[in-house]
Amino acid sequence: MTQRLNGKTIAFLATDGFEDSELTSPWNTVTEAGGTAHLIGPEKGSIEGKNGHTQDVDHAVGDVDPADYDALVLPGGTANADKIRMDEGAVAFTRHFGTEGKPIAVICHGAWIMADADILKGRRMTSYASLKTDLRNAGATWVDEEVVVDGGVVSSRTPADLEAFNRELVEAFADA
Repeated sequence: MTQRLNGKTIAFLATDGFEDSELTSPWNTVTEAGGTAHLIGPEKGSIEGKNGHTQDVDHAVGDVDPADYDALVLPGGTANADKIRMDEGAVAFTRHFGTEGKPIAVICHGAWIMADADILKGRRMTSYASLKTDLRNAGATWVDEEVVVDGGVVSSRTPADLEAFNRELVEAFADA
């Protein structure tokens, strides 16, 4: 893979219960493309995915400035997505990317926090099917497609879509 993301610093926002492959696969894609990946969580320590992958949190969300990041990845996992959207600092961190027009790559249940951040109005996107009504109620046009790219927001449905998701997030992040 070419070094398309050299000089880019990418935030991954997650907590316990994330879908393991939805963190590790995009993480590997970002770093293989030359980007620097930081795991941001509600607090320092480590987090554990629903299938047992553990990863150290680089920074607590309250200790970083979202302006220091070029793009944001929001992994899914029902428990992760539900917990992270309850953290006001995480919601504000996510809102920054939406209001500043910075790229966001979101998969599966990860889009819940975007609804709480009020950054979905007018967006065309996909997600895990059970979020369809939530995203529509937040102003998005929901579609059932492998990957959707709309104005710097890359969205996918499930781990089965990771190949397309990773390809498109590199494109979106490289252009940022």
